[in-house]
Amino acid sequence: MPITASKKSLLSLPRFVKRAVAMFFDTLLCAFTVWLAFGLRLDQWGHFQGSQWWTFIFAIGFSFPLFIVFGLYRAIFRYVGSAALASMARVFIIYTSLFFCAFTLIGVDGVPRSIGIIQPILLFIAIGASRYFVRHWLGGMNSIQKSLHRAQPVALIYGAGSAGRQLAAGLASNKEILVKAFIDDDPHLQGSTINGVSVYPNDGMQELIDRLDITDVLLAIPSASQARRSEIIASLNGRGVRVRTLPGLIDIASGRVRISDLHDLDMNDLLGRAVVPPEVRLLEKNIRDQVVLVTGAGGSIGSELCRQIIKFSPKSLVLIDNSEHSLYLIYEELKKALIELEDDRLAAVGGDQLSLSHSVFPIKLVPCLASVRDGDLLLKIFRAHQPATVFHAAAYKHVPLVEQNPAEGIRNNVFGTFTCAQVSLECGISQFILVSTDKAVRPTNVMGASKRIAELILQAMAEIAANGEHSTNFSMVRFGNVLGSSGSVAPLFSAQIAAGGPITLTHSEVTRYFMTIPEAAQLVIQASAMAVGGDVFVLDMGEPVRIYDLAVKMVYLSGLLVKDEAHPHGDIEIEVTGLRPGEKLYEELLIGDNPQPTTHPKIMKAHEEFLSWGDLQQELEKLNVALDASDSDLIRGMLKKLVPGYKPNGDTVDWNGGPKQ
Repeated sequence: MPITASKKSLLSLPRFVKRAVAMFFDTLLCAFTVWLAFGLRLDQWGHFQGSQWWTFIFAIGFSFPLFIVFGLYRAIFRYVGSAALASMARVFIIYTSLFFCAFTLIGVDGVPRSIGIIQPILLFIAIGASRYFVRHWLGGMNSIQKSLHRAQPVALIYGAGSAGRQLAAGLASNKEILVKAFIDDDPHLQGSTINGVSVYPNDGMQELIDRLDITDVLLAIPSASQARRSEIIASLNGRGVRVRTLPGLIDIASGRVRISDLHDLDMNDLLGRAVVPPEVRLLEKNIRDQVVLVTGAGGSIGSELCRQIIKFSPKSLVLIDNSEHSLYLIYEELKKALIELEDDRLAAVGGDQLSLSHSVFPIKLVPCLASVRDGDLLLKIFRAHQPATVFHAAAYKHVPLVEQNPAEGIRNNVFGTFTCAQVSLECGISQFILVSTDKAVRPTNVMGASKRIAELILQAMAEIAANGEHSTNFSMVRFGNVLGSSGSVAPLFSAQIAAGGPITLTHSEVTRYFMTIPEAAQLVIQASAMAVGGDVFVLDMGEPVRIYDLAVKMVYLSGLLVKDEAHPHGDIEIEVTGLRPGEKLYEELLIGDNPQPTTHPKIMKAHEEFLSWGDLQQELEKLNVALDASDSDLIRGMLKKLVPGYKPNGDTVDWNGGPKQ
């Protein structure tokens, strides 16, 4: 169609050309409204003469500086809303005052004094009408274009409070999504309307979804407890709607809300568990004004530890990773985060830098490209920067990969930890914290066995320190899977759902303990502050989650249905592929059954047997010789001897360096 083509051509113009076109038409509107004002006042539509031309000059001279200063040409016309209208109103209050003073109070010969009132009113109407005409003209084209690609989403907003109302207003300004209903638990709001949209009670939701053809449910309940959110989310399972949550309130208030800004539910919503607020005292203890070092700083846990650490003003943060790409990414991210933290703190004190007791900019970030197995390089780094606290997160953690490459997994996880711990002893590090895993408990895979040996190393070294030979305080924190980390099931399932399936699952009865990355990192830091030496901290991760149930929940909350025998016309199929080498059906957090509580409700302390340093050192030497000789039988025997609970899940690998053929 020629009209649609002209609109496309207009939208494709550079921004400065669009502004120039808008200014040109505003000039014509200024002149037209002056002409119209004279015509209405004098009932004469003839030529102007003499001082009457001053009205044209003043109209253009007053309006354009005001339009530019108040940002009328920065607005995108097809998204004009109430905020832009308010800006126009402010402009015309000032414009009317100036024009009224010039032509009504002061007066100009030959110009009726009423022109000072009539023309500003006409100009306000003309400018406003032109903006809304452009909005609907271009908006109509956008609607046509969208309809060619997909049906417009129809939303129900759960929550008719201030957040829900602002969300609806923001969405109304861009026409990307149509809000047809509110649901709210407050009986005082039920039955009312908000900008013509009705508020309904939460009972009868399915009938409402079917009657209004709802495709999306948007949660706008920021004050609701996690238990209530979980209850609402559970009630939406299987209803064929996509469940999303609102963006930040700042974006909502500014009207910059698009469909892409709405978030899928976060990991806590998927887990349905409440997060215990961290204790700031514990977070600060080993961080504030100290040099902190993180190994594996570019990994999932290591990078989150870094993000949490810089919030509590360390003197410097040393980042160690053997991946150049990962180290670069976290280093650049932390530099930006420090600038944002400084801006936030300045804003909190009204921009007065002198009133800040401590600026975050003196925090020194030191990226070090190094392997934890390189003792000489680690020693140089530790001596140069003299860290007080070391968080050791460097490890190979992917079970199938380590199972196929056992020698490298052992060298990195066992001897990398051994090297790091030895360097820490030599340099007199105050705190050394190992990030461990629930797979170290009665392991069925090489990765878990290697992490248990790493724990044994620290337990034995802690015994040495307790006897007064060294000052380093060794501890370890053991927890399960973290949602959102590399290799975690949640990102994998999300990608598979987006691709139309199938979701691949190793076994329908697999269960895992889960926690979000930020919560896990905060608990690791807090546990380190409670360590007295040789502690094995275990995080309370709630009830284990059945992976099949998590997959079904993610499908439902994406607005889709599971395809199975009972629902052959569903959208996403779940395909069971069989357990991978070394994989367990169930994970455990404790070797024994005697966890002791700590002052933190989410952190427990385990008391477990270990080898003395003298005995362990001899066994490690034998293990190292076996690795150098690629003696698979000896390596197997050493793992079983060092980790009595180790029971390999089948002989599936070539211990000399690769998968069996």
